[in-house]
Amino acid sequence: GFDLRIPKVAFVGGAPYYRLMTSPTPALTAPASSPTRGIVLMLLTMVVFSAQDGISRLLAADYPPVFIVTIRYWAFALFVIAISSIQRGGLRAAVRTSRPITQLCRGLLLAIQICFVTFSFHQLGLSATHAIMAITPLMVVAAGALVLREQVAPLQWAAVAIGFVGVLILVAPDGGVFDLYAIIPLGCAVGFATYQILTRWVGRTDAPQTSFFYTGIGGALGMTIIGPFFWTEMSPADWIWMAALCLSGATGHFLLIKAYEATEASRLQPFAYLQLVLTSIMGVLVFSEVLTANLLIGAAITVGAGLLAWQIQRR
Repeated sequence: GFDLRIPKVAFVGGAPYYRLMTSPTPALTAPASSPTRGIVLMLLTMVVFSAQDGISRLLAADYPPVFIVTIRYWAFALFVIAISSIQRGGLRAAVRTSRPITQLCRGLLLAIQICFVTFSFHQLGLSATHAIMAITPLMVVAAGALVLREQVAPLQWAAVAIGFVGVLILVAPDGGVFDLYAIIPLGCAVGFATYQILTRWVGRTDAPQTSFFYTGIGGALGMTIIGPFFWTEMSPADWIWMAALCLSGATGHFLLIKAYEATEASRLQPFAYLQLVLTSIMGVLVFSEVLTANLLIGAAITVGAGLLAWQIQRR
C-alpha cells in the first residue's frame, strides 16, 4: 500500500508494496485519533496483501504477468472510480491536476513495476523478492535528499548504508539468492522508489485523491494498451483465482484507507513489514521455498535499517 500523505520520508514495508504491491492506496481523509484501530486495520491489510501476492505467484506459473496485471488493473480502476466519486468534490475534483502527464506516467510506472514483481514472484520466489525489495524505503530516503532536497540526518544515511549491506548479503554467491533474476526485484525497488518520489512531487500541488485517481487510471490505460498482446485463455478454475486476486486488491486497499483514516501513517509504517514475514511463511509452506541463512540475515539487516531510519524520522 502507499501513503500519499507522506511527510519528508515515506516507508513502505517489504513489497506491494509492490503491488505491492501490489497497487497504491493513499489516505483520502484526515486521520482520527484511534491508533489501536488503525494498527489492527493495518495488520489485516498486510494479511490480505500477502494473500494477494500468493495468488499472483500461483497465476504467474501459467499466465504472463502482463496479462495478470492487466485484469487486475481493470478491476482496480473501477475501485478507484468508485472511491473517488464518493469523496468531496467527486470525480471532477479527482481529475483536476496541474501535472496530468506526470500523474499518468506515475501510474503507468507502478503498473509496469508490478508486472516485473509478479514475474519475480514466480522466478525468484515470494520470500526472496520481498526481502530484496525491503530496501525500497531506504532508497526513498536517499532519493528524497538527492532529488527533492529533503533534510536527512547523518544516522539516516548510516541506515541507508546498512540496508544496502543487507541486500549484498541477500544476493551473495555463497548461500544467498545470487541469480540473474535477483536484478529484477532490485530494479523494482528502484522503480517503486521513483514512483514514491514522483508521488511526493505531484503532491505539492495536487490533492491526495487526485494522485489516487491517476494511479489507478494511468496504470489501467497503460495496461489496456499493452495487455491485449499478452492475452491468454484461462481455465474456469483460474478465473476464480483471478477474481480472488481482484477482490483481495480492492479489500486490501479499502482496509488501508480505513487504517490511515484511523491514525497517522508514521505510526503504521513499521507494521507494513509484517507482509515480508507472512509472504515468507507462505513461500515455505505453500510453494516449498527455502529460506537460506543469507536470506534471513540479509532481510533482518535491511528491515532493521529501515526501522532505524523510520525511528530517526519520527524523532
